[in-house]
Amino acid sequence: MQDKFSQFTYSWWWNLFLLTCSAFFIALAVKGISVYHHFIAGGVAGLSLILHYLYPKIKLSYFYLGLNVPIFILGYIYVSRRFFLYSLYGMCLTSVFFYLLNLHIPITDPMLAAIGCGFLSGIGLGLSYRSLGSIGGTDIIAIILYNKFNLRIGQTNFVLTLLVFAFGLKVLSLDLILYSLIAIGVGSFVGDYFATLFNQRKLVLIISHYPEEIVRQINKRLHRGATFLYGQGCYTHREKKIVLTVVDNLQLKRLEEIIFSLDPQAFVIEENTLNVLGKGFSKRKVY
Repeated sequence: MQDKFSQFTYSWWWNLFLLTCSAFFIALAVKGISVYHHFIAGGVAGLSLILHYLYPKIKLSYFYLGLNVPIFILGYIYVSRRFFLYSLYGMCLTSVFFYLLNLHIPITDPMLAAIGCGFLSGIGLGLSYRSLGSIGGTDIIAIILYNKFNLRIGQTNFVLTLLVFAFGLKVLSLDLILYSLIAIGVGSFVGDYFATLFNQRKLVLIISHYPEEIVRQINKRLHRGATFLYGQGCYTHREKKIVLTVVDNLQLKRLEEIIFSLDPQAFVIEENTLNVLGKGFSKRKVY
């Protein structure tokens, strides 16, 4: 089952579908909201917007294409040829949507517009993070840093965007910069949420008088593995077997039922995990 899911997520048509949806949502956020409120978008899109505000006779799509060229060279060198080709598709399609879309989303309040813009762009970014490519721009730089140093993509994009905002202060008012910052913050949060959707798991540590029986029930009823960690009680100085297991959110309540039906006095620690790689869970993503 896991192998079939992996083949599905690595299929070319699924990745092109994700990048197509991503390009549409990004273009909708920029052309539908940002342009009308003079917000700055993130990364290269934001820099393109600033140049478009300075030189309105030149289309936004032209700036976006031109600024992406040197970044794409880095993507080809430091990531992979497959990533380069997928990203080239995403970037070109985003430019096409920038050129074709002339839809104005009628939001008059600038705060609501910033939230709406961030939400739409966050969906687009999150979908691109789940693909094997990107929509170009600073996403490529963020993915390079993710591959090299495991830095979170959304947070890296947020930092890079702050540099664009510093340049934007010369063009736009401080109010518009702050509204744009709100939009980018919302987009970063939503993007990271979509990127980790269905990947988050619960790491559970169980201290009980019946660790062997709990493990047997976990294997039998949840079809999950477990590991014994050996510890010692600080007060009693007795040796203890601590059960460590990882389950998804849907299995958590069933696990609690197993634990406390066997040992009402059990001590349980539950922790969120960003991602779990290995058998029965996600495979390491290779761009």
